[in-house]
Parts: sequence; C-alpha cells; structure tokens
Amino acid sequence: MEPPVKPIEWMGDSLRIIDQRRLPALECSMMLGSAAEVAEAIKDMALRGAPLIGIAAAMGVAVEARRWIPSGWDEFESRVSEAIETLAATRPTASNLFWALDRSRKVLAGEKPGGSPEAAASALAADALAIYEEDLETGLRMGEIGADLIEEGSTLLTHCNAGGLATSGFGTALAPMYVAHQRGIRFRVYADETRPLLQGARLTAWELERAGIDVTVICDSASHLLMSRGAIDLVFVGSDRITMSGDFANKIGTYGVALSARAAGVPFYVVAPVSTIDFGLERGGDIPIEERDPAEVTGISGARLTPQGVAAYNPAFDVTPADLVTGIITEKGLIRPPYPENLAGLQD
Repeated sequence: MEPPVKPIEWMGDSLRIIDQRRLPALECSMMLGSAAEVAEAIKDMALRGAPLIGIAAAMGVAVEARRWIPSGWDEFESRVSEAIETLAATRPTASNLFWALDRSRKVLAGEKPGGSPEAAASALAADALAIYEEDLETGLRMGEIGADLIEEGSTLLTHCNAGGLATSGFGTALAPMYVAHQRGIRFRVYADETRPLLQGARLTAWELERAGIDVTVICDSASHLLMSRGAIDLVFVGSDRITMSGDFANKIGTYGVALSARAAGVPFYVVAPVSTIDFGLERGGDIPIEERDPAEVTGISGARLTPQGVAAYNPAFDVTPADLVTGIITEKGLIRPPYPENLAGLQD
C-alpha cells in the first residue's frame, strides 16, 4: 500500500516539504537547507504533526551536519549540538520531537571516538532516514489495527489533522481510514474544522477527499450535537504526547470531543506511535502546553475577526484524561486500561 501523501522528502543536502500553510488552495513545496530553516518551518506550521516534526528535526540535524563536514571535529560537534538545541526549542508539547533529537544526540556521541565529521554526518543522515522509514511502517501497522474497528456503513469523527500530512505519509488517526478504504469498507467521516488554524477543514478534508473517502467538514461545536443524536459510531484522534497514566495531549478541543463521546457512549480511540509516549511523565497535568500567537484567534488570512483591543488566549493543545479513552492504538497493538501497566510494557 502506497502512502496517500508525501509531505517530506530527503534531498541529500536539503529537505523538500509540502508547505501546509498554503493548502488546500495551493499545493506547493519548500526547500529547507539548514537546521535554522527547518526550525522556522516547524514554528511557523509550514510542517506540523508530532511524527512529522520528529522526522523533520532529525533530517534538519543531518542537513546541518553536512554543512560542517569541511570543519574540524570540535567545530563540527559544536555546530551540530547547537542545531539540536535550536530544533528542540521550536515546540514544547510534541514528544516525538525530543525523541528524535535524542536519537541524533546518541548518534553524534557514538561517532566521537575518532571524530570524523564526514562519517558522523553520514550516520546522522542514515538515522534520520531510518526514522522516516520506521514511521511509514508504523503508520501502516496502526492503520491495519485500527481498520479492524471500522464496520461497513459506520460514521467516524476526527479532530484536527492526524493524517499523512502529520507523518511520513500514512498518518495516525487517519491511517485506519486509509486501510479500511483500501479493504473496500464503506464509511463516512466528519472532520472538525479545528479552530483557529483549521487543520481539519483545510488539511484533513483535503487528504480524505483526495483519497476518495466520503468526508464532511463541521464546525468544532457541531460534533457534540452529532454524538448526542447517535450519528457518530467511532472517534479517532491523534496525540502529541501520551503520559504513563494514559492522559494525553492533542489539539485544543480534543477534551471536549472526548467528554461528548463518553456522554453519548461513543468509543474514543487515540492513534499514536510508541514514540509519542513519554515514559518519564506520569500525568497529563505535567505536559507543557504551547501557547501560540493570539493573532491566530483574532484574525484569519489577514482579516480581523474581533474588535481592536480585545485580548485572545490561544493554547495549541489540551489534555484529555485517561478515563475518557477507550483504547490507544500503537504499532505494537491496541492498548486498553489499565494504562500505567500496559503502556509500561511497550518500553524497549
């Protein structure tokens, strides 16, 4: 099965990404030739989604390393370490970012005896590409596990974009939909628009329609009405960080969807790779929540929506408690409560 979208490509001395800020009106690429450019693309949401951020960060380190091959080991090591810290400072919530950069640190440290910049740069590039390939396999595996939950004629709900655009190509929450569609299962999807940046309306709808999947966009608050009327059979969402208790962070608004699902008796599943699990964090209250520019709330596409002088609060994520989660789909299987014990069993 081919991935439905290719949001990132390794070009050797640069990365090519789909600029997700321009979708769905325009599908265009950006070339990123340094760690600083990759960091800026992550901060500006030209690329987003926890797994993709991790992939891009590892590739960004590798691109930066190639730039410093002609230097001596000490400067090379210093510049690559600086690139890792620059990328780590981009977004605080997604654990995949820190997981991928930890791998880069270990690769760099492993090359230190002998100190060959060329060998170290090659090793960093190989590991970044391995992360990319691993994510492709992971996405397909999660899709196969999750697709077993999708029945003929069912109606699904998803929040934000956890599709191919958020990963190497298959996605997390959308991966079961792609696999089920390939199996010939007929179903429909409601996609929350996901304010303030409309990742559901712009990106999820673009992906699913492009794949030939029946998708309808709704405003975020409409999902509660649909569930109360029995119109939703299943909820799939992604995650940016999962704690050992099973509490998890995802795009702002996810908690409200989970509450409505519980009230309506609708199964609520998180789909995320093991790299999203923070094995050192016990509870959701300890997850750092990114706060973004209030201008994302007060305006859209250059047009102001609110009166001048009115303040806006713009947290990018919220935390959903574990007791609202029916199960967590990972590449290693469907995890059900009790989460502390069952998630711990996934640690290498």
